Amino acid sequence: MELLELLTQTPSVPGRESRIRQVIADYLLQHQLVDELLTDAMGSLIGVRRPRPVPGQESPVPCKVMLAAHMDQIGFLVSHVSDDGYLRVTPAGGFDTRNLFARRVRVCTSAGDLPGVMNPAGKPIHISTPEERKKVPEIEEFFIDLGLPGADVKSRVKIGDMVVLDGPFAAVGQSVVSQCLDNRVGCWAQIRALEQLRHHACEIHAAWTVQEEVGLRGAIPAAYHVQPDIGVACDTTLCCKTPGVPDEQRVSVAGDGVCLHVMDSSAIADLDLIEQIEAVAQRQGIKCQRAILPRGGQDGAAIQRSRRGVRIAVFACPIKYIHTVAEMAHRDDLDAYYKLLAAWLETL
Repeated sequence: MELLELLTQTPSVPGRESRIRQVIADYLLQHQLVDELLTDAMGSLIGVRRPRPVPGQESPVPCKVMLAAHMDQIGFLVSHVSDDGYLRVTPAGGFDTRNLFARRVRVCTSAGDLPGVMNPAGKPIHISTPEERKKVPEIEEFFIDLGLPGADVKSRVKIGDMVVLDGPFAAVGQSVVSQCLDNRVGCWAQIRALEQLRHHACEIHAAWTVQEEVGLRGAIPAAYHVQPDIGVACDTTLCCKTPGVPDEQRVSVAGDGVCLHVMDSSAIADLDLIEQIEAVAQRQGIKCQRAILPRGGQDGAAIQRSRRGVRIAVFACPIKYIHTVAEMAHRDDLDAYYKLLAAWLETL
């Protein structure tokens, strides 16, 4: 879990992925997990791992498989600095503002990270009316207080500096809890799968993509560069088996294994690939489950629509309380994620 903790605590919002990219690149090179490593013009990191056939076996023409996990997390960019030092921000990714009250944040500047507090404008509970307390503010009403004089803030913070919610990584029962498990889990699972692989006939192009949270933007040029035969998105999905949500809307179940997305609002996965992966899971005794996500998308959709079309599968970890600072993933699902991905890649 040390690697997953490091990934979750490294801030990188859409268009500002350099810090997480460096962490992943350093790890891949240190552990010699890929044969080539490049960064494309948009900032996606792509590692190439050539086939490693069983000694003595004839190597067929390799199938080219592209894995894609997005590196960006939902966050903000500074859009205004007031004379008295308060920051206004523009969201980069989707937020439910009900989860943004009184949140600790990090403002990432060229000179270093500054701790701050995010809160909506308005009166505290002691002096607000019942009607005022019922109102859910819009994102434009939130500001960030760095606890510094206005002149100091203006000299240190620039328009476009990134802001992330600041939440720790922790073990909670049989799960882990952290900010941005969406999608540091997918980034982590790709790395762990590469560590697990021994012999495989396929050529693997593992991509850690940029700007997924604002429209799958990085996966598009990455897919055109790789030109894969098969695409695999490595992401997360909703886990709503919690009080207040009807069972038919649960999407996935924590502890039942990694999800294979059948469909979401961006793509429909290839049924033959799903069944192949499920067959591997059954042989290996690895837990997995199917899921349909009513709304939301992932990088597989961009890969699927590249060139003349690509067959795709989607691996996704069930996440409770997604897009908050307390995202929760069951350890059994994390374990199943990378083991099934590696086991299936060894069959290609």
